[in-house]
Amino acid sequence: MWKFYALLSALFAAATAILAKVGVKGISGNVATAIRTIIVLFMAWGIVLLSGELGDVKGISKRNLIFLIASGLATGLSWIFYFKALETGPVSKVAPIDKLSVVFVILFSLVLLKEPFDAKLIIGAALIVAGTFVLLW
Repeated sequence: MWKFYALLSALFAAATAILAKVGVKGISGNVATAIRTIIVLFMAWGIVLLSGELGDVKGISKRNLIFLIASGLATGLSWIFYFKALETGPVSKVAPIDKLSVVFVILFSLVLLKEPFDAKLIIGAALIVAGTFVLLW
């Protein structure tokens, strides 16, 4: 099931790039990020409420909270820089560079999380890098 969710994530990420490019036209990337964040905030808490998971908040450990806060800060910075790039750059070039995050995730997962790797993973990451450079060329 995780593969299906990952595919949906990619589909909505693609839609996000196109919608954001149109939405950021004529306004500051910071304002665009703030508006988008409000929508995500309401949507996320709405899902928590509708799914009956509000009680799960009590079970969050200090460690969970620290890492989720750090993740939220990283997300915020990612969005700010993404919208700054969209303000002036073509979405067809900005999005592929943004997707280099996949390569960074692979590297971080190997180094920080000690996840296993094989030749397919290394080749796949190298192809993503190569593909990004081809698209930018």
